[in-house]
Amino acid sequence: MKSKSLPVGARARRFVLEVPLESPDGFGGMIRSYRPGPQVWGAMELLSGSERARADRPEQSLTHKITLRYREGVTGAMRLTSGLRRFAIRTASDPDGSRRDLVCLVEEIKA
Repeated sequence: MKSKSLPVGARARRFVLEVPLESPDGFGGMIRSYRPGPQVWGAMELLSGSERARADRPEQSLTHKITLRYREGVTGAMRLTSGLRRFAIRTASDPDGSRRDLVCLVEEIKA
């Protein structure tokens, strides 16, 4: 089944795809940081919002669907930013195999 691609005008939000960098911490572990990668345009849609208790404190979780132009190599280790907002990529897939769109299911990271 072929899904309809988003029109170009629907991708009105600019994102920066951040690439992870891992460096040794001197104690046998790794420190992960991110460097800015390419700028991409996409459409964002809120999927769900929930609140849960963590360490006796309320914590909110927002999940979104971000649709980008298709690009190779996007993984769950990367993240997207838009302004001051950060989004951890949980999955990235080509929904119909046409290599037109890349649909990323993301969770917003609170600072």
